[in-house]
Amino acid sequence: MNAPTMLKFYDEVGPSSRYWASFGTLCAGWALDFFDFYIVGFLVASLGPGWHLTYLESSIMLLSGGLGSIFGALLFGALGDKIGRKPVLIAATMTCALGAGGLAFVPDGSWPIFSVLRLVVGAGLGGIGALQLVMIVEITPTPMRMKLLGWPIMLPSVGTLLAALTSASLMHVLGWRGVAAFGLLPLLLCVPFALLMPESPRWLLARGRSDAARRSIATLAGRNVSDVPADADVIVRQPSASLGELYLRPGRFWFTFLIWLTMSTAGYGVYLWGPTITSMLLKIDVAAAAKYFVWISIAGLLGRAMFSYLPARIGRVWSGRILGFGIAVFLGCAALFHDTFVLGIPVFVLTLAAGAIFYDGGYCTLSPYMAEIFPTRLAARGSGFAQGANGLGKILGPLCLALIAGSNNLVSAKATEAAVLPAFLLLAGCGLVLCVCFFFAPETKDAALSLDDDAAVPAAQNSPLYGSKAAAL
Repeated sequence: MNAPTMLKFYDEVGPSSRYWASFGTLCAGWALDFFDFYIVGFLVASLGPGWHLTYLESSIMLLSGGLGSIFGALLFGALGDKIGRKPVLIAATMTCALGAGGLAFVPDGSWPIFSVLRLVVGAGLGGIGALQLVMIVEITPTPMRMKLLGWPIMLPSVGTLLAALTSASLMHVLGWRGVAAFGLLPLLLCVPFALLMPESPRWLLARGRSDAARRSIATLAGRNVSDVPADADVIVRQPSASLGELYLRPGRFWFTFLIWLTMSTAGYGVYLWGPTITSMLLKIDVAAAAKYFVWISIAGLLGRAMFSYLPARIGRVWSGRILGFGIAVFLGCAALFHDTFVLGIPVFVLTLAAGAIFYDGGYCTLSPYMAEIFPTRLAARGSGFAQGANGLGKILGPLCLALIAGSNNLVSAKATEAAVLPAFLLLAGCGLVLCVCFFFAPETKDAALSLDDDAAVPAAQNSPLYGSKAAAL
């Protein structure tokens, strides 16, 4: 009988309270970091009239965060594979918080400074997106992974809900600067990140640091180091920071790009322009529009709960097909019936709420999937690349409305209503593309993670989207 290895030992004994403390801190970070990202939709809606913003200027303020997240995801993702998950995650969290808090000090009318700070926020959030889920996947025992790891991704929806609630209740009291100052809150998490959370044992093993991996597993399992087997699971190549290795399997590369681009274009198009569109279509102020988005955010939370549960029952692939179809149907209805009311309730708001179940909830399927289809040696870079595509969607989502409405127009009700039909049909088309992609995807349900083998998911060998392995770079 073979002696147990470190990771098999951890899979058998399970996690301790130290794991759950780390897990909880990471989840809290998601909520506060996404509060920082989503609050801009309400800030821009509030600032637009007073700063006399054009569609182009408003869109730059909205999409600059997406541009920053592309850079941040690729940079922090590469560093996370090279120097470790933990220190890079702390650095990304500090970057996001300082950029968000700095918005409170922007001089009136200085939309270029506002946009630069949003670049900083986006860079930090891109790094967080690249590393946070990878960290949770790698410290979680394999038997718990499919059942547990969708649920933390509910927390970004909590961040969206907090942004809507804060704007609805405090915008009149504190003004936009006071609301923006809440962006500094993620700094409070850096200390527990440093003190509670051990480095990923899988990353340490991939670096050949078996003694450190053994100590990390002992911490997570609540056991003495002497209880943990000394045998490493596999001898692997040293991780590098080269992004070119992601193209070893071109099919996986383009699949990752397409599913994240389409999901984020649809979701961020709604969340970043939504408050402005709702305010103007319904002729209400920003605080009143924010109240509608409280309900839309709650629908997103329900969606995240649903798509945290479904993959454990039906797998990632069918979950992906369902969420793409749902986005296509409900955002298509938002486009076609944006000027219709049912019992006094705007159908536009109802369809955005129904759609949030899919374009918001779907992240619970997509995010863990990245850490499953890429082996540990490439996981942070693979997740960083996914977040880079996500960042591109954060740009395309706001940009599509601005271009369709006419980028030099002042933000106005007339221009907004004219743009809703074509823009939201475009967002619905993103859902259709996402659905089709998952008809070529490999299933990861019940599959073990790989530390180094590029065929991390055995089913991928039969997936036409993966193709054959390219020559080593």
